[in-house]
Amino acid sequence: MVKKTKPVATDAEVERSSGNVFADLGLAQPEELKTKLVLAVRLNERIKTLHMKQAEIAKVLGIAQPNVSALLNYRLDNFSSEKLLEFFNALGYDVDFLIRPALRAQRGTTQVLMAA
Repeated sequence: MVKKTKPVATDAEVERSSGNVFADLGLAQPEELKTKLVLAVRLNERIKTLHMKQAEIAKVLGIAQPNVSALLNYRLDNFSSEKLLEFFNALGYDVDFLIRPALRAQRGTTQVLMAA
């Protein structure tokens, strides 16, 4: 028999996110951090499809194996957005930039889109 738990009442306040957790946390350069994370997520998706060992990936990307481990574990302090884009090139992907007017009258956004 599964025991039912009662909801716990709290006085916690909820604050709506700005859409960038790094900005919400008050970190420096939140847009850069968000962009790096999104690039790393897409890059790691592509790396996993290769079914290669980290040492092999390191050779393809031109970095040391411990840096591949850092990348795969989203420890991105030592990687710039530009370096992450270079990794896509090393894996055989073209990287294109599209700059267009913002859809709203507010500040523009940065997105990373992957073709199938």
